[in-house]
Amino acid sequence: MSMFKDITIGQYLSGESVVHRLDPRTKITIVGVFMAVLFTALSAAAYAVLIGFTVLIVALAQVPPRMLFRGLKPILFLLILTFALQLFLTPGRVLFSLGPLVATYEGLRLGIFMILRLLLLLVVASLLTLTTSPVSLTDGLEAILTPFKVVGLPAHELAMMMTIALRFIPTLMEEADKIMKAQMARGADFESGNPIRRVKSLIPLLVPLFVSAFRRADELATAMESRCYRGGIKRTRLKRLKATMLDAAAALVTAVVALAVLGIRWWPA
Repeated sequence: MSMFKDITIGQYLSGESVVHRLDPRTKITIVGVFMAVLFTALSAAAYAVLIGFTVLIVALAQVPPRMLFRGLKPILFLLILTFALQLFLTPGRVLFSLGPLVATYEGLRLGIFMILRLLLLLVVASLLTLTTSPVSLTDGLEAILTPFKVVGLPAHELAMMMTIALRFIPTLMEEADKIMKAQMARGADFESGNPIRRVKSLIPLLVPLFVSAFRRADELATAMESRCYRGGIKRTRLKRLKATMLDAAAALVTAVVALAVLGIRWWPA
């Protein structure tokens, strides 16, 4: 099984595309604005604008669509479950019925919107990590959080923690895949049975996976201490963040998209 290798969040794909060259602060801000606006979209027109914006970003990032589609596979079950819950549990005009379950037109509409929302969230979040190196991501997060130091927020430590967490997602997934293959070679069965049984069969993976995670965390802490890491105290950078006209153009396009979605929020679907 290779489902763990399909997760794209946390991976970095080196490149020289327009999106790669954007300042990390700009990319983080764009993702934040996109996610906030996405949760206000209530009509087909609003989702059409957001989908067009996402397609534009994917094209400019020059990320292989196959990689993004592969990253959607792990949440396929969640998408189907979300759609089914919305379809059958939303009251409204009857579309069809399956025994005691009644599907409605309103549920169909809401289910499609929920699936689109989850897909767009995952694609945009994946693009952020695929086009931004861990070091740049840390610097960008720290720069955004720095103004909050006046209220005691440890900006550098928080940014470092978030970046390490993102960076270790693909590492832990690769480790889980190795453990699963090792157990399958010893006779473990992860593929037969109903979905509930398959989920239960993954429980034996947790103990070795947690042991591996703690070991990697200890090794990382030792490596940081051996290099005299002391957080953000008097820390200098080889490359300083600098916004360009490209960042201004990206921010302007994002603002136009956000205003367009907010402007058509109440349009009928």
